[in-house]
Amino acid sequence: MTDKAREYLNKERYSMEDLLEIMKFLRIGCPWDREQTHESIRQNFIEEVYEVCDAIDKKDPGLMCEELGDVMLQVVFHTQMAEEEGSFTFDDAVDGICRKLVLRHPHVFGEVSADTVGEVLTNWDQIKQDSKGQKSVKDTLVDVPNALPALMRAQKIAKRAAKGVYCLENSYADIERDEAKRRIGEELFKLCSAAQACGLDAEEALFEYSSEFVADFE
Repeated sequence: MTDKAREYLNKERYSMEDLLEIMKFLRIGCPWDREQTHESIRQNFIEEVYEVCDAIDKKDPGLMCEELGDVMLQVVFHTQMAEEEGSFTFDDAVDGICRKLVLRHPHVFGEVSADTVGEVLTNWDQIKQDSKGQKSVKDTLVDVPNALPALMRAQKIAKRAAKGVYCLENSYADIERDEAKRRIGEELFKLCSAAQACGLDAEEALFEYSSEFVADFE
């Protein structure tokens, strides 16, 4: 053990800089950490985010603090590997998100007026599309990540498609919100049961249909 590594045994409180340094030590000194790749710990990242969501649902600040730390570890792990590859650094990732926040909040950091949440979201979406070179609704559909859970992906695609010419009749429009929620949940469950009875994967079926929808969207 080096003197520098020994220092981390007796610290009273750690900082972000310490986490970055500890990750460097782990990548050098721990066989398991050294062997990991972006792909090998991909699922870990997903699981940690779900654990944060679980802590939020439980309204447990202590657990939430712990789980957010685990997510932070995943961020540092990936940025350390990227730095070793010569791709980007942790500071590059921080710089990128700071620039994005400043750019997409012109009502805070510029002269644009946005007095309501709706105006803020409209500005955000337009700036996002402009920065990504998205000139059509279809461009925004293609941009929805394939890695999202199929149902979340489908709803994002439907929301963006609704900004274009696509419009599906809403048979729940005149129903009280809680009742509509219950009925939609029931229909989704029935579809999952039907998929199970047919020996099909409902996630896969929805993913494939959503992909076809995006490909055929005009």
